[in-house]
Amino acid sequence: MIDPAAPAPIGNMGQPIPRYDARAKVTGKAVYAADAALPDVAFACLLSSPIAKGRIKAFDLKAARGLPGVLDILTYETIGDGIRKVKFSTEGGPASNSVVPLGSAEIAYAGQTIAMVLAETLEAAQDAAYQIGVEYEEDPSAATFDSKGAVEQELAQQNKKHDDPKVGDFAAAYDAAPVKIDASYSTPTQHHNPIELFATQCVWNGSQLTVHEPSQNVYGIKNGLAAQLGIEPSQIRVLSRYVGGAFGSKGALTQRTAIVAIAARRLGRPVKLVPTREQGFTIATFRAETRQRMQLAATRDGKLQALSHEGSEVTSRADPYAVAGTDASTRMYACPNVASNVTIVRADRSTPGFMRAPAETPYFFALESAMDELAVALNMDPIELRRVNDTQTEPIKGLPYTSRALMPCFDQAAEAFGWKGRDPRPGSTRDGDWLVGWGCAASAYPTQMAAATARVRVFSDGRAQVETAGHEIGNGLYTVVAQTAAERLGLPVEQIAVFLGDTDLPPAPVAGGSISTASVCTVVAQACDSLRARLGQDGKPAADVIAAMKDRGMGALEDYAESIPHGVAKDGVQALYKGAAMPMGGARLKDRIQFAFGAQFVEVRIHARTREIRVPRMVGAFASGRILNPRTAHSQYMGGMIWGVGSAIHEQTEIDPRASRYVNANLADYMIPVNADVGEVHVIMIPEEDTAINPLGVKGIGEIGIVGTSAALANAIYHATSQRLRDLPLRIDSLITGV
Repeated sequence: MIDPAAPAPIGNMGQPIPRYDARAKVTGKAVYAADAALPDVAFACLLSSPIAKGRIKAFDLKAARGLPGVLDILTYETIGDGIRKVKFSTEGGPASNSVVPLGSAEIAYAGQTIAMVLAETLEAAQDAAYQIGVEYEEDPSAATFDSKGAVEQELAQQNKKHDDPKVGDFAAAYDAAPVKIDASYSTPTQHHNPIELFATQCVWNGSQLTVHEPSQNVYGIKNGLAAQLGIEPSQIRVLSRYVGGAFGSKGALTQRTAIVAIAARRLGRPVKLVPTREQGFTIATFRAETRQRMQLAATRDGKLQALSHEGSEVTSRADPYAVAGTDASTRMYACPNVASNVTIVRADRSTPGFMRAPAETPYFFALESAMDELAVALNMDPIELRRVNDTQTEPIKGLPYTSRALMPCFDQAAEAFGWKGRDPRPGSTRDGDWLVGWGCAASAYPTQMAAATARVRVFSDGRAQVETAGHEIGNGLYTVVAQTAAERLGLPVEQIAVFLGDTDLPPAPVAGGSISTASVCTVVAQACDSLRARLGQDGKPAADVIAAMKDRGMGALEDYAESIPHGVAKDGVQALYKGAAMPMGGARLKDRIQFAFGAQFVEVRIHARTREIRVPRMVGAFASGRILNPRTAHSQYMGGMIWGVGSAIHEQTEIDPRASRYVNANLADYMIPVNADVGEVHVIMIPEEDTAINPLGVKGIGEIGIVGTSAALANAIYHATSQRLRDLPLRIDSLITGV
């Protein structure tokens, strides 16, 4: 059972106040992109390619155009001047992939948008889309690893920014060590599947375009769309005040937005697109499948002597995307000899992208599973193995961690879990027909920040208003921004109004990489402090601030602030206005390393005959800097842990290897955990404050909760059954075939 009560604040944590936007969300007053009521709106429906590689030979639009209510059909032949090419996101551009929307007859992946129908009603648009005839010339396609035609490349050669971490002489140290592990692991394709679909509404007012779209980066959409349409960014306003889940899928410009904008301009009226769930599997990005090899070598007392992590990831023909999780895994533990390598495999698929803890989720499955295997080989407690190899400096460059509370996380989580009562022998614990196993794993996530701006106004009647184009994606940004302003101004939080998700506001960075709270709240605090200082009331009660304003005849006082965190380029704010976030931190700094840490413990029960897998309880302890709101933080950690269960034992996007096409692109066949799959989830927040990162001492918490869960589950399954599962998802068939 999940405790719904808000945890009490510990140490200098903020208060667990209810969410700022809770009432709006539960009463339906929160307006999401598809909810915006635009007058005389036309409806759009997409047509997607069923083939993965080839070209369109001909369209037959006659039947579709003849249906009542059909207004227009856009294809590469009818779109007119078309859409300009923009750069791919990891190459400094705004696009989730570099295929130009409706740019040519060429097909690069199954699910690629090839037409958009516009009609007076949604039903007419859908009917017409089904009536479009398309003749294709299909080429053989490569679906994934080992597919004929797939091309393997060294990531370092395709992405000049990537460098495979290494230090010492791995080969010699590995050969000389007395205890070794050499194992291979794999993780599957997975999709974000946010509940809110990838809706877009566009309306023109003369030369001005307003876009309603769920986004993690409204300024990125604004600037990228302007480049695609060949207009000035000042002509575009993007509104995204609430986002119904994103997890990385709504951080970049997708294929749909420019087409909807062009359609609205052609019709001279608003256009609304709400794609289907199936179309969402290829409109947005996904977590690509990986194959990994871990080699660990240690002395008999458990000290690591050599570590090698090799990863291979699938990407598209068009873009060299990779998460390259070796940047984090090779720095996790003290080890004098480290090697790593990442390769990409080009296949006929859409381009993958960021998905909650993009690098750490798959790569820590391999690392933390291998650490458990090493502990077994050493006959050593897995917590003690990590303690022996804990470090306050990372091993590649010898940089110091700004803070690292990994072992306090393990110690508190172990005590809460009852780890002392564990019999380490695999298969030793049973409850009737159920085999019981306990497992643990480390969590870590890079602490990053980006430039941010905010405007704060204080009114003489005791109210305040905060404006910044940050993003409420369910992470609680409205709430912590209001709390930060209330704390710094000395006002009741009820007197703070917060405005987010609008490019008419000062820019904030992308809501990704767990950077929002640290980046946005830092600049909000800066603006509030500046206001008080201008009044000469710094450190005085709010009543004195308001009185000072009245004494000077001020009805309102405003301050605009810009924040450029440590390591971010001096032009970070200018780049932010252009839609580029430029976050820095983690292992990318020259003088230090910044991470949040955690420890996860899982109990599994495996039915002795059916091999059914159950997860009755989990404990997670996390040290992620100062917690501004324990209620919203608890929700983030808990949600991450639950998703970790889904990622480990449920989720897999199935691919037809012959057609390079997804076959379970819906929520009926794409497995996710439901209430019955989730037992007790206990979250522990370790007090920590790291003012080296920012004056508030805030790190990031949005993604660390999912990291390590899958390894803890696999390790628990081994403890229950003596079967070592190295390929996700961990399902009944894996346990049956392993018997």
